[in-house]
Amino acid sequence: MGHQGSRGERRISSVFLGIVAVMAVTGWAVWTGYAASPGLAVFLFVTSAWIVSLCLHEYAHARTALHGGDLTVGAKGYLTLNPLKYTHALLSIVLPVIFVILGGLGLPGGAVYIERDRIRGRWKHSLISAAGPLANVAFAIVCTAPFWLNALDGVPLTFRFALAFLALLQVSAAILNFLPVPGLDGYGIIEPWLSHRVRRELAPLAPFGLIALFALLWIPEINQFFFGVVHGVLSALGVSDLETYCGHNLYRFWQDTDGMCTVPAA
Repeated sequence: MGHQGSRGERRISSVFLGIVAVMAVTGWAVWTGYAASPGLAVFLFVTSAWIVSLCLHEYAHARTALHGGDLTVGAKGYLTLNPLKYTHALLSIVLPVIFVILGGLGLPGGAVYIERDRIRGRWKHSLISAAGPLANVAFAIVCTAPFWLNALDGVPLTFRFALAFLALLQVSAAILNFLPVPGLDGYGIIEPWLSHRVRRELAPLAPFGLIALFALLWIPEINQFFFGVVHGVLSALGVSDLETYCGHNLYRFWQDTDGMCTVPAA
């Protein structure tokens, strides 16, 4: 087998292509107003786009690990972008989607399993951990491009609101992922630089990092501060609080919609 693995190990999976197709079709429905229920179209578009971003997040980890020296990621199916191949499909896909539905929060999911003992050099370990949230940063930049490029002329309001909410998910996921909490990528970035004793003491906390973070975000003061930071970033990218609010409002189509976010008929 070559250094980059066989072509079959890197072939994009039909599962991922199916999710991209759902994103494209529902995105078109949101843009054209073709859907009978704009809220349902926004829900399907944002959810499928969020799953695509989760796949890209995990792919970024795996691809960086491959170049760092872990040649086993190909055989595990991590380079196919198939979410069903992840170590914990429930953690990687299902829980993050539930978090979005429940609280409009882009909470990072589970992981691909990297064989760290195959990788030499602290910088490589840090880069592998950073690659995932950097994929969310890139996704956020793409989502917000029409806003910071002042290219919103002709973009339907519903699609604009959907993009704003999707951007909020990406920014919140990136910020949370960069936090130096055991079990998250932010800790993975600094872990190689910590002493062996500190790493050994913090290792048992890794399975609980994500749960603890989610629990803390239920505290109103912490939640308010966190979303203040998220909205600050989005504001710098040209996305207003009203746009993200209306996007979230449309996304939760099963609730009574806010009249402030009513989209005029075409």
